[in-house]
Amino acid sequence: MERQKVLVLYLTSSALDARVIGWAQYDGSNQQKHMAGDSQTPPYTSGLEALQDGWRLIQASPLLSHTPGSEFKTDYLKYEFFFEKLVSVNGSANAD
Repeated sequence: MERQKVLVLYLTSSALDARVIGWAQYDGSNQQKHMAGDSQTPPYTSGLEALQDGWRLIQASPLLSHTPGSEFKTDYLKYEFFFEKLVSVNGSANAD
């Protein structure tokens, strides 16, 4: 049986080799437990490094033009990339 793991990386620019500045991990296999803020160090230094480790890129944020003056406003992290990895899990599904 396979389960999906999801990795969300926020980069400093739209390039996959840009530096990671934020991240989140979700493990559908229940093999690892992660909580927001549980690590000071990102799991990868770039999106490219995640690809090289076997993660599959499934979505990248669309590039949007910046309006003049917006570079000085606090806002969401613009360069968001979603990765997935399928992992094998032993056992049967529970019918809860």
